[in-house]
Amino acid sequence: MDKNTTFSGVAAMWLTRKKQYVKRSTYATYSTLIETHLVPCFGSRTDIREADVQEFVNAELSAGRSVKTVKDVLVVLKMILRFGAKCGMFPERRIDVVFPTQREKTTVEVMSVPNQRRLMSYVKDHFSFRNLGILIAMSTGLRIGEICALRWADVDLESRVLRVNRTIQRIYLEGHTELLEDVPKTVSSIREIPLTQELMGILRPLKKIVRADYYVLSGSAAPIEPRTYRAYFKRVTVEIGLPAIRFHGLRHSFATRCIESRCDYKTVSALLGHSNISTTLNLYVHPGLDQKRRCIDAVARLLK
Repeated sequence: MDKNTTFSGVAAMWLTRKKQYVKRSTYATYSTLIETHLVPCFGSRTDIREADVQEFVNAELSAGRSVKTVKDVLVVLKMILRFGAKCGMFPERRIDVVFPTQREKTTVEVMSVPNQRRLMSYVKDHFSFRNLGILIAMSTGLRIGEICALRWADVDLESRVLRVNRTIQRIYLEGHTELLEDVPKTVSSIREIPLTQELMGILRPLKKIVRADYYVLSGSAAPIEPRTYRAYFKRVTVEIGLPAIRFHGLRHSFATRCIESRCDYKTVSALLGHSNISTTLNLYVHPGLDQKRRCIDAVARLLK
């Protein structure tokens, strides 16, 4: 058996081609999904049928993988199979996979307003660059990688905005991990976010004494990586006695407060850096019964 005709061989060839055209972080994601999920199941196979893929999907879901993770893996698998068929190494097959109906609604972690106020008071009373990052996250909805990549040069006091144009993440690549600073994955994530008066008051005196190329979180030339900052945030919430919440919950909380304040959905989507407004609507816009009643009553009045 020619090793190049096995799934492992074809996947390696596909990855080599992809490396020339995708971002380093995307390449690392592809490599990890192949190594972790696909090769253990299909590595020595020379032909993969629809029934094989369906069995793989069912097994992954049964093992506790999220539907999103399995769908991400499936996208990579299909790209490799198409590449193999195009190169004449795999037979061309149509793969249609059925996912079980999702009966439970996806929920997002959101802090209550009182708990959010407690956290904001704590980080202001116990000021540090790391606590400043928590305050910025609550006030802007930045992702943790964007917070970690934020430099003082990105703080524009004249225009009263934060400029988001980089992100930091630790990637696994070819047997080792490395900290990667890069532009965001989508154009929508490159954005300007207005600063509140409160943040302006905190940032203005600091901007006068720090170097523009230093990172906001560390106050130095070296960044703090996301996993370290997540651990720090967890310690803060434990110290305050807040219910457990991930750092990403600050972003969800910001978005939820925007919706509760009746900000228009397009603006909220732009502030969050979503590439599609449907992402914002699906995550954060859930009309309650009172809103539904008002809608039904309005239609009834119109038809009278």
